[in-house]
Amino acid sequence: MVLRTNITELLGIKHPIIAAPMGPFYTKELTVAVSEAGGLGVLSHTNLFGKNSLEEMKKDMEYVVEHTDKPFGFNIRTSRLQLDAPRLCRGISEFIMNKPKIKEQCVYALTSAGSPRTLPKTKNYIKLKESGSNIKHFHVAPALWLADKCIESGVDGVVATGWEGGGHQSYEKISTLVLLQQVTRKHSNVPIIACGGFATGEGLASALAMGAGAIAMGSRFIASNESEFHDKYKNITPSAKADDTIWVTGVLGPIRLWKNEYSLHHSVVSSKEEKMSLEAQITPEMAMEDQKHYEMTYEGNTIDGAVLLGQSIGLINSINNAQNIIDEIVNDAEKRLRDASSCIA
Repeated sequence: MVLRTNITELLGIKHPIIAAPMGPFYTKELTVAVSEAGGLGVLSHTNLFGKNSLEEMKKDMEYVVEHTDKPFGFNIRTSRLQLDAPRLCRGISEFIMNKPKIKEQCVYALTSAGSPRTLPKTKNYIKLKESGSNIKHFHVAPALWLADKCIESGVDGVVATGWEGGGHQSYEKISTLVLLQQVTRKHSNVPIIACGGFATGEGLASALAMGAGAIAMGSRFIASNESEFHDKYKNITPSAKADDTIWVTGVLGPIRLWKNEYSLHHSVVSSKEEKMSLEAQITPEMAMEDQKHYEMTYEGNTIDGAVLLGQSIGLINSINNAQNIIDEIVNDAEKRLRDASSCIA
């Protein structure tokens, strides 16, 4: 049995499993592993240690196509506070257009944590599309009104990510179960990827049954042998519980983190208006100070660092190879779907 969906057909992948964006951390090794395993690996928007995000992404793309001939994608955070986003959108589009092998394999451009228009309105991205690229632009939507906005802007698809997920979320606190139904019912003709709380075959089967064409997983792939995350970061998940994460306010907006000294002493704001008022007080020095906590995590300080993990850590009890993770999830999903079909008289 093969799980063939609108997403596997659109992106040319074997399995409906995609790596969620994991910026600002490096994910080139993980991208290769996930793509080689039949899913879709996704390069992160990386700017740790003051490095140039455009140059880092260029190097990562070159690495990926040297180590796999499978499709892959990339993520750009387009928040108004992500000052490098416009330059990255322009520069990486031009780079892909002038690199035939990368242009062939790079099929997925995912924007998040900001406007869905920043990338597609870029002249270089328009030229890339006109040059014959099959790249598809998706945007992360953690609320129905955001999904509506994305679709109005002309995206090729939406990643509907619920409150359970690690990383950036919305103020509405809508669960994946409810959000996915809202989006698929209202936008049944739009390719939808489900994200937030997925780590098992049961999760994949449920997402497909609700109308999604694939799932995206972050925490499950962090706990893989091939991910570049520090062992102290990876080793959190096997013994973690679903309630070991907390929703707080980060620089770019609401964010779900693992409970530690950093997150437990972080403030929470209740609305976008309150957040925008606080943003007016943020200095470049304050933003750089917050960035240091992600750098701490990358180097293994999981006590004082910002550790992005979702509630799905309560479902993960081992660290495996990406191939084994994907094979197990797909096999379990096939079994669950067969069992479910037996309920139809």
